[in-house]
Amino acid sequence: MNKFLALAATVVLGGALLIAGCGSDNNKAASSGDKQVLKIGATAVPHAEILEQVKPILAKEGVELKITEFTDYNTPNLALGDKEIDANFFQHVPYMDEFAKAHNLPLVSVGGVHLEPMGLYSRQIKDLKDLPKGAKIAIPNDPTNGGRALLLLQKAGLITLKDSNNILSTVQDIATNPNGYEFVELEAAQVPRSLDDVALAAVNTNFALNANLNPAKDALFIEANDSPYVNIVTVLKGNENDPRIQKLMAALHSPEIKKFIQDKYQGAIIPAF
Repeated sequence: MNKFLALAATVVLGGALLIAGCGSDNNKAASSGDKQVLKIGATAVPHAEILEQVKPILAKEGVELKITEFTDYNTPNLALGDKEIDANFFQHVPYMDEFAKAHNLPLVSVGGVHLEPMGLYSRQIKDLKDLPKGAKIAIPNDPTNGGRALLLLQKAGLITLKDSNNILSTVQDIATNPNGYEFVELEAAQVPRSLDDVALAAVNTNFALNANLNPAKDALFIEANDSPYVNIVTVLKGNENDPRIQKLMAALHSPEIKKFIQDKYQGAIIPAF
């Protein structure tokens, strides 16, 4: 009887060890097979294009980058606030701060990537001196990009503003408009589509590229390289030190991505790192 019990105990113990051993192997397999996923929202050009180049770099770090493309400037931040994505890449700090304040969202920047100089474009004139009196000028209708456009128009000598340094200036803040220009305010993505209907348009470079406009060649006037509107990666406050985000930023700031931006965009997009 004692020999039987000893034999049974040995069988049970052996089975338990076998099960434990299998469980350990399965855990190792699951762990080695696990891949971290990072969901990021971006506008198509150049943000999603740049992120596509980042994918293989992150894959080597064990992070699968999933990119969701957006066609406007509102949805990416709302999607981030709803935690549908982990980060977004499309905006600059002035826009992020204004949006965060207006929508009570804890948005923070984890670093700048590139500058997209805003430019003035036209299909009706070849030189700003030929802009007729009373001409229609299209500008973005969101506070930060609208103010940015007005500052650019002021720098081009077309208008003056009450406060020449106010990045949130609106058309109501125009101090002088000697040629009586009429301002058409549109969603930023729609501005390049208005070029057949207006004499001049202030277009963000990502949307200019998407409309087959080359900022280096087609813009009649363009922001200088010292512009404060560097495009950033945005996350919800508290996620700045997420290892996936840190790996993303390291990849975005890599020599490979810097070279890609310089080669692909030929000065229309400028690395900011």
